[in-house]
Amino acid sequence: MELFWFIIIAVVMAIFFILDGYDFGAGIIHLFFAKKEDDKVVIAKTAGLFWDANEVWFVVAGGLLFMAFPTYYASVFSGFYLPLMIILWLMIFRAIGLEFRGQFKYQMWKDLWDKVFGISSLLLAFFFGVGLGNVVRGVNLGSVENGVSLYEPHYFFLPLWNSDFSPLVTHPGIFDFFTIIIGVISVLTLAIHGANWIIFKTNSSINDKLKSTIFIMNIFLFVGSLISLNFWRNLNNDFFNNFWDKPYLLVFPVLFFVGVIGQFFIKKFKKDYYGFIFSTLTILGGITSTLASLFPVILPSRNNVNPDLTIYNMAVEGDGLSMALGWGIVGIILMAIYAIVRLKLTKGKVDDMDYGH
Repeated sequence: MELFWFIIIAVVMAIFFILDGYDFGAGIIHLFFAKKEDDKVVIAKTAGLFWDANEVWFVVAGGLLFMAFPTYYASVFSGFYLPLMIILWLMIFRAIGLEFRGQFKYQMWKDLWDKVFGISSLLLAFFFGVGLGNVVRGVNLGSVENGVSLYEPHYFFLPLWNSDFSPLVTHPGIFDFFTIIIGVISVLTLAIHGANWIIFKTNSSINDKLKSTIFIMNIFLFVGSLISLNFWRNLNNDFFNNFWDKPYLLVFPVLFFVGVIGQFFIKKFKKDYYGFIFSTLTILGGITSTLASLFPVILPSRNNVNPDLTIYNMAVEGDGLSMALGWGIVGIILMAIYAIVRLKLTKGKVDDMDYGH
């Protein structure tokens, strides 16, 4: 049952980053490329019509995590308290940036909330990437000092950064050069995803320009991914072991590289949705490859005193996982119906759809 719920939560999180990821990306594109008022309005629609529905998947993932792995939930939400609070406020500002923009017709008012929407989206993409980098790198579980665990084995708390700014130390911070690289990769990935979403869902005047921008960003994404893999190898020499032991897991990194390579042909695509499919594969392949590499670990330990947190030592005890199965199936069916109805209501280009803020 631990494996079953791990897969379900991983799928829900992947869906969140694919769906709300294009909202973040649309905000980044809006911030840097939308100059005309018509483009600003239509690009805001590509996020404004969808963001509230897409964030439901984040809430669902948090609820499932609390249900299946409550100790892990408590550990990461206390240990990553500072960045999670920043993410919470950024989500609030992203939403009010979209919703407040159309309340008054004064240009200064619109410009203010356009900046709030764009900057919040950019920082959300960055902080989610930094968070993934922290999970990959690991933390000082138990706050070990001089070989002695000061707290419970699953407890930790990270400052925003430490004086070394290195991922190799026992007491890392939220920010170091490795997590920042992952954060930048996340920004590039979601900006490409958002640009493809805008091309797919709008007739914006900047769509042709966005194809050239996607090509350039994809070069940096490809190079950054290779650099991050090299750093990850230095952090964990065993990061590829799961793929050697279970070759079928190689399908996940193949998905990632198919997605990245596909973006290089963005200018030749005949259909607007082709680019969106490839950027979706990039996100899906990146998340699943990371989880497959770590499995069954869900948070590595940076010391030799306390063990890694895994899906087996963090799962709820007793029959909790089995009892939750029925309710979980009902919830997943309801979410699927909700998603299908939402897709039907927003089918096609959004240029002429009403977004009442």
